[in-house]
Formats: sequence, C-alpha cells, structure tokens
Amino acid sequence: MTTGNRGHRTQAERRAQTRAALLDATIDCLVEIGYARASVQEICARAGVSKGALQHHFTGKAELMAAAVEHLATRLKAQRAPEVARLPEGPERVAAAIDVLWDAYSGTLSTAVTELWIAARTDPRLRAAIRPVDRALGRSTLEHIAGIAGELPRAKLEMLYWLTVNLTRGLALDAELGGDPQRRKQLLEEWKRIAVSLYAAPA
Repeated sequence: MTTGNRGHRTQAERRAQTRAALLDATIDCLVEIGYARASVQEICARAGVSKGALQHHFTGKAELMAAAVEHLATRLKAQRAPEVARLPEGPERVAAAIDVLWDAYSGTLSTAVTELWIAARTDPRLRAAIRPVDRALGRSTLEHIAGIAGELPRAKLEMLYWLTVNLTRGLALDAELGGDPQRRKQLLEEWKRIAVSLYAAPA
C-alpha cells in the first residue's frame, strides 16, 4: 500500500514538473522570439518533452498560452507577497502599492501579455482562451488589494486600481516600443501623486 502511494505521488510530481516546464518554456518563447515563432515544436524542444506530452496537458496552443500567462502572474504574485506585507499605512500605502504593481507588470509579464493580445486581435481561439484568464487575474488582484486597503470605499478602490492597471499597461507598452524611460518615471510619479490625493479626498 505504501509503495503504491509513493509511486502515485511520484507520477503526480512528474506531471506537475512537465506542466511547469511547458509553461516556463512558453513564456521564454513569447519573450525571446514572439508569439508567431513560438511553435508547439519549439516549446516542446525547450521544455524537453514530446508533443504527445504537451497534448496530455493542453488541448492546443491557445490553451497553453493562456495557462502560461496565468502561471507567470501567479508566480510573480507570490514573489511580491513579502513586499505587499510590508506596505506602509495611510496614503503612503497607495504609492507603494502602485510601485509593486508596476514592478510586477513592467517586465516579463508585460512582454508576454502584449504578444498574446496583439495576436488575439486576429485569432478568435486565442482571444477566447486568454480573455477569461486576464479577467480572472484582474479580479483576484483587485480582491487581494481590497484586503489590504483598509477602509477605502469600494468604488474609489476600484477606480484607483483600474486606472493604475491601464496606466501601467500603457507605460509597459511604451517601454516595449523603446520610449523614454525618464518620461515613464515622471508619469508614474505624477500618477502616484494624483492617486494619493484621490485616496485622501473625502468620499
């Protein structure tokens, strides 16, 4: 009985490792060579698994891409958890939270998501796969922020959150296109100033 259970656990661990390898390889491909060149064959080669193994976990490329973005966002959220736990109290918490969101979104996640949304514009299957993932990630992040935001009214919290999300997406795209980093820094600092003012304003 014990041997069987240990064998089952080992099989489950192998499955988890294969899945993680495929998701990591997918993100690497999106960042390094872009969506168009990120073929299933290339992803499998980087992950060190067969195409059959991929098909055992995902129904196709669109599902794999959506799962990879969710995998990366979850990993980044876990990495940022200590920073979130140390956020200061009061209005300063708003500026610090914006910095955390920007740090999380402005790197690999931004590059991968930008690649997918551009491709999804003309690929209905990809769009259908990533839209619910994108929405779910947005909602879960909002709820997490709501849990640490104190007594901030919900309507104001949501407004600040979605304004920040859309600003950081725009700034991240500007970075991808080679925009001026000093200008991005100035815009982010200005938004933090505005957000703190909105946070402190009467409801």
